Amino acid sequence: MKNRTLTELIDSTDSAWSLIHTWLAHAKNNYQILPGTETAKAHTLLKLQVTTRSPMGAIAFHCGGILFDYGWLRFLGSGNSNISGNLLSWNKYLDMGVEPQLKDALIIAYDVIGGFFAINGGAFKGTQGNIFYLAPDTLEWEDMEKTYSDFLYWAIVGDLALFYQNARWHSWEEEVLKLKGEEGFSIYPPLWAKGEAVEARSRKVVPISSLWKLHMEF
Repeated sequence: MKNRTLTELIDSTDSAWSLIHTWLAHAKNNYQILPGTETAKAHTLLKLQVTTRSPMGAIAFHCGGILFDYGWLRFLGSGNSNISGNLLSWNKYLDMGVEPQLKDALIIAYDVIGGFFAINGGAFKGTQGNIFYLAPDTLEWEDMEKTYSDFLYWAIVGDLALFYQNARWHSWEEEVLKLKGEEGFSIYPPLWAKGEAVEARSRKVVPISSLWKLHMEF
């Protein structure tokens, strides 16, 4: 099947970017849209072969990524120095002949404690097209029962504090704001180990990529 051109993938009259901005106008969670370079945005959309009518295509083409809750939750776009990687690098789209990070799934977001969100393409038991979450407290891929669009809307207006209530400590906002784009927190004892509350556990700043490798080893 022939790949679509950039012109075919860009829909200026029905772009989901307008819808995303409508959602953001009613945001209940702090957010920051990260800029991307023109070259990176075009390249990302071409590689993904999704149109800008979809929210994921719109994010890939219009920005480097979006940070929510002071950077705790990070949606991947075409890349920016304030986020680790992009939709292509996390999914090995640039490495021809190389196995993807996650076969039959597409990594689309992560959080600073090493939780990863992916669109199910058959990798997990459950509904294809739903977002699954690699939860640091279970190390299992859990069905969020949301599509990409639903998940993005939830990140904008949903109760993130409730979702992460057992994973956050008193000064988390201040510490997250100090992180570099490629960094996250390694918590010890790890969240999957039963014990004291997260407030009493130690934290170390590490590359997000190392948290991915660590959590995928189990």
